[in-house]
Amino acid sequence: MSGPPGAGKSTLAHALAARVGIPAIIRDEIKQGMVAATVPTSDGLLRRADRARPRWCQRGRRSRVPELWRPNLLRVAEFAEIRINYCTAPQHMFHDRITHRAEHDLHRRAHNDADLLAEIAAGTRTAESFVPVKMDVAQMTVDTTNGYEPGFDAIARFVTTPDQQL
Repeated sequence: MSGPPGAGKSTLAHALAARVGIPAIIRDEIKQGMVAATVPTSDGLLRRADRARPRWCQRGRRSRVPELWRPNLLRVAEFAEIRINYCTAPQHMFHDRITHRAEHDLHRRAHNDADLLAEIAAGTRTAESFVPVKMDVAQMTVDTTNGYEPGFDAIARFVTTPDQQL
């Protein structure tokens, strides 16, 4: 899954994983688990969690995530068919979704949602500023504005059908 924060990547990944019977390995959930396993310092910060995070989870690396993932995905491509679903929605939905999850998900303390929301409000973080994963593999854009477009069945077929049958 690829797409800006709040685009619906995790929600779609969990739904697809349930459909095809595989685990959903979600970077944000790994990060949240690492933070949950730490004890806040006297000043309330979670410094140990920051040091323990893999480099792809560390703050300040948002724009480099595709660059960091690509070499490892190329290694996986040697023995597996990679499919990339790029999730998107209107800009206002990213803000609304991030606001909602920050207010309702206690595990979100692992993320810097306040800064992300400020960047979205200031216009410095937009869907256009997101750098997607780009590889020479099958890719599908999924609009998550109101459910999924294309539909969920088409997305599941895309994920599970070998290239020669697409």
